[in-house]
Amino acid sequence: MKSFENILLTKNYQNHAHVALIQLNRPKVLNAISTDLLKELVEALFLLEDDKDVRVIMITGGDRAFAAGADIAQLAEASPIDQINDTRIRTWKQMSLISKPIIAAVNGFALGAGSELAMSCDFIIAGDSARFGQPEIKIGTIPGAGGTQRLTRAIGKSKAMLAVLTGEMMDAYEAERSGLVAKVVPAETLMQETFEIAKVIANRAPVAVKLAKEAVNMAFETPLKDGMEFERRNFYLTFASKDQKEGMKAFMEKREPKYEGN
Repeated sequence: MKSFENILLTKNYQNHAHVALIQLNRPKVLNAISTDLLKELVEALFLLEDDKDVRVIMITGGDRAFAAGADIAQLAEASPIDQINDTRIRTWKQMSLISKPIIAAVNGFALGAGSELAMSCDFIIAGDSARFGQPEIKIGTIPGAGGTQRLTRAIGKSKAMLAVLTGEMMDAYEAERSGLVAKVVPAETLMQETFEIAKVIANRAPVAVKLAKEAVNMAFETPLKDGMEFERRNFYLTFASKDQKEGMKAFMEKREPKYEGN
């Protein structure tokens, strides 16, 4: 696989053919999200999207920080035109094109752009050391990559408003209670426990997993009536898959299915 300057990319994570890991790798600045890091992250995601062996992608940072915000040094002197011409927003949007499940494994700080990156994944598993927040208000600006939008959808208007207007952090357990985090685990076992979840998903029928991800995401984009219709059509579509036939046959034969991804 290709090597990068700001991330580490591992296929066959823990010798599992269908699980890949992307690790943010700017430890000196607590994995601050720079334009170059974002570009490399999205490039890696598309490499994995095109890899037929990979079924689940994990994204993580370090023990001290998943990602402690944007690279302020890069932003401090920027003008509105600099921001318009920056490719960051276009790069953020490209993450939504990845059809394979992406799991964020978060230890330490996930602040500002770091929290927005975690929320851009399909769900978050947090170590008990994790801290989430949108502190942009403290430096005279506001979230710009989904912090006001994804956070509100995840935890509701009142809690999101409190978090965005104060800039204060929430710990892993509050994030779990609020619905931002799917599960909290001990920090020292975060990667193993996230990997165990990734393995479960990787062992499901890949076509059904992609269609299920698409349908759940559609719930945030459409009224219920339209979402129900979209779900029904994706349900019908699974019956064109050989894996659907294999899954139901295996169930009736009381054995484990062997999914091929078609």
